[in-house]
Amino acid sequence: MSYPPPAAAASAPALPPAWRATVASAGPDAAPEAWLQTDLDADLAFADGLLWVARGVLYWAQRAGAQVQRWVMDGTLTLHEHDHHGVVTLQLVRLDAEGQPSERLAVWHCTLGRQLAARRLIERLQAWRQARHEGGAAAADDAAPQTLQCPVCASPMEPDEESCSVCTQVVQTPPTTRTLLRLWRFAHPYRWQLALGFALMLASTAATLVPPYLTIPLMDDVLIPFQNGQPVDWWLVAALLGGLLGAALLAWGLGWAKTYILALVSERIGADLRTTTYEHLLGLSLEYFGNRRTGDLMARIGSETDRINIFLSLHLLDFATDVLMILMTAVILFSISPPLALATLLPLPLIAWLIHVVRDRLRTGFEKIDRVWAEVTSVLADTIPGIRVVKAFAQEAREAERFREANRHNLAVNDRLNRLWSLFSPTVTLLTEVGLLVVWGFGIWLVARGQVTVGVLSAFLAYIGRFYTRLDSMSRIVSVTQKAAAGAKRIFDILDHKSSVPEPAQPVPLPTVRGHLQLQGVTFRYGNRTVIQGLDLDIRPGEMVGLVGHSGSGKSTLINLICRFYDVAEGRILIDGVDVRDVRVADWRRHIGLVLQEPFLFYGTIADNIAYGRPDATREQIVAAARAAHAHEFILRLPQGYDTLVGERGQGLSGGERQRISIARALLIDPKVLILDEATASVDTETEKEIQKALDNLVQGRTTIAIAHRLSTLRRADRLVVMDKGRKVEEGTHDELLARRGAYWRLYEAQQRQAEAERERWKEA
Repeated sequence: MSYPPPAAAASAPALPPAWRATVASAGPDAAPEAWLQTDLDADLAFADGLLWVARGVLYWAQRAGAQVQRWVMDGTLTLHEHDHHGVVTLQLVRLDAEGQPSERLAVWHCTLGRQLAARRLIERLQAWRQARHEGGAAAADDAAPQTLQCPVCASPMEPDEESCSVCTQVVQTPPTTRTLLRLWRFAHPYRWQLALGFALMLASTAATLVPPYLTIPLMDDVLIPFQNGQPVDWWLVAALLGGLLGAALLAWGLGWAKTYILALVSERIGADLRTTTYEHLLGLSLEYFGNRRTGDLMARIGSETDRINIFLSLHLLDFATDVLMILMTAVILFSISPPLALATLLPLPLIAWLIHVVRDRLRTGFEKIDRVWAEVTSVLADTIPGIRVVKAFAQEAREAERFREANRHNLAVNDRLNRLWSLFSPTVTLLTEVGLLVVWGFGIWLVARGQVTVGVLSAFLAYIGRFYTRLDSMSRIVSVTQKAAAGAKRIFDILDHKSSVPEPAQPVPLPTVRGHLQLQGVTFRYGNRTVIQGLDLDIRPGEMVGLVGHSGSGKSTLINLICRFYDVAEGRILIDGVDVRDVRVADWRRHIGLVLQEPFLFYGTIADNIAYGRPDATREQIVAAARAAHAHEFILRLPQGYDTLVGERGQGLSGGERQRISIARALLIDPKVLILDEATASVDTETEKEIQKALDNLVQGRTTIAIAHRLSTLRRADRLVVMDKGRKVEEGTHDELLARRGAYWRLYEAQQRQAEAERERWKEA
């Protein structure tokens, strides 16, 4: 099928000169409406290619001057896009009669910086398909976007764009006050309490406006007539004073009730915000934590939620009260004297303009303060847990200087913001004072002309005082509002982040696990670097497989994929024939026992640490696990035995003792799949023997994958898998691999020579 020339052909994106001849060779109908210059080949090595769309046809050239491939994008073909660890993948897929993918025709890769161009190419195809569905090919031509090219990164741009989205996507998006509206998600469960609090606020504000109004009869009907020789009407005085007292008591009671109710609600909103953020953080993949500093995350969940909570409990209440007070006061002022009311409003436009100008600067400034404060917190989070290393290398002065520098940066940012705020707040106060003088002068002139009474002027001035006080208060709330907006943005930055290890939409139950692990064509990348490539491995139930290879060969990454700390880029991992991505993450990990090179113990008792994976375990079960891990004897020698408190990260215990507690922790959950990641690498020979005895108990009847630095410790493995640069290069038993004199033999011989050299050095010493 042929289509008429698109309307946008004359303004198609400017292609790099090297590609123009290639595109021209595809024919006159191939003028690009959207294009993507890929920068990765099928093996994720850097290589240029060009993918473009014209008149509903997808074109591809692997390199400049190469033959052009084409696919007519009818209803049976579709283009999918996804990104994983910095690599964007486009897949051309054929759909079956039910609209489900049935065949993959082509795959392209590019780096994340070109993702926007990839999505625009897909959007162009979707616009073409939709326009054809609605009005035929002519409508599809009219839907062709007018695209331009960014002169910096060569990404497509729309004519109405002021800047390239690709070039600017790394810039921090400034927070807006609208971000605070998203807190309604947390306020919605308390909407009725909020409604009651608002009603009480309305009544309380109205009650506080009664006393100035009662001063009008006090002045005009009591005091001024008395000065003119008339007797005082004490019943009227008593009634008016009683009204003043009653209004004050009513305002006090209503104010107490609304403050208490709204404070309770705001505390609960803050608590829900902290809990939700922390729970969401726990659900994110390890990829997210690898790019974040601990101190920054702690500051967000701690200080940012506290700031939002204070805003909700105090300042938002004050702001709402100020708004109600100003509106009600304005109504009363106009009902008393419209000319005086108009004079009162003279400073308002200038104050509103000042607030508008200062607000954006404050918002940006407070976000900078948050980021700088996170730097200060991060220094603490780095130094305090690592205080042993700091002291061991005598780097106290260096770390103090790091903290001092971060603190200086924090001080400089705060000083810049304080200069702005110190000018803004007094300026608003000055404008309100000038406004009050205007009202005084204009009011005296009206009294002199007999247009208002002294009582009306007195009441008016009383209302004016409250009006300007609230106006000044509102201007000050601008500061805390922008602080809260900046904090809310940093919180929602966490909540908006999606895990790269998603839960399945329809999880497959995993009631029993035999431990049959299969890796089929597994490929994984860190950014643009391929770490695992096309790996196939079949591990039978109860089998022990050792992974060996040089550092960086992909052993630990493979463990992370099996535990589903990360998801594979290509291929799949099966447990008993079920893809682990089809099983809930928690259901799968409950069947995995993990023993790491550096065991992590939490602050708490020995028993609590052993029972971490199974909190409901009895003391008898905990002791049985400790006995099997050869930890029972040294635990009994501790001051309180199993109830002995261990310091943060296991301070107070040796490396071997921490490792045996870690093994007991794994034994207690009785896993079907056991993973040992350099479990004996950081201990001495005697301790290694004790740990090895515990490991012998641990691996019985379990599918075991072991990584070991000392190849001699893997002799008990049923099979050894030798890895190099993310690939499996050898597989077999210890003796078989030595007999082949290949990669494993070279590793083993190198270790033997190193061990012999160490023994010679010991003899000489």
